[in-house]
Amino acid sequence: MLRYLPFLLVLALWIYAFIDCLNTPESQVRGLPKVVWVIVILLFGEVLIGPIAWLVAGKQRYAVAGGGGSTPSEWHRNHSTAKWVAPDDNPEFLRSLKEENKKDEALLKDWEADLRRREEELRRKSGEAPEGNNGANGDTPPAKDH
Repeated sequence: MLRYLPFLLVLALWIYAFIDCLNTPESQVRGLPKVVWVIVILLFGEVLIGPIAWLVAGKQRYAVAGGGGSTPSEWHRNHSTAKWVAPDDNPEFLRSLKEENKKDEALLKDWEADLRRREEELRRKSGEAPEGNNGANGDTPPAKDH
């Protein structure tokens, strides 16, 4: 089992460098175009030249100045430019809900007024129809034989 360890380590480094190269934005790639780096990693991965070259010279690395956290997640939490705010605590979101609510209420009032106007027109047109049967379904009561 131990004799396979070097092969597995080489394979792991090869896969890591390949995925890292694919996920790196074009603006952070140094030296060669990104496509060329992918080819170099794939062609020279078995002898570790491609992956090591990518890790050393292919990608811009930024040193963390001043610490700010012992883990990357702590550093990002401390150096984040935009703080996430829950929707219920976000005044802009709540304001937009109020504005949408006002628009919806105005639209509903317009619809109700239009409905009342149409109902009134129907009542005027069929003024002789009894209140219980306003002729909406088009049925007429059957004639009685006496």
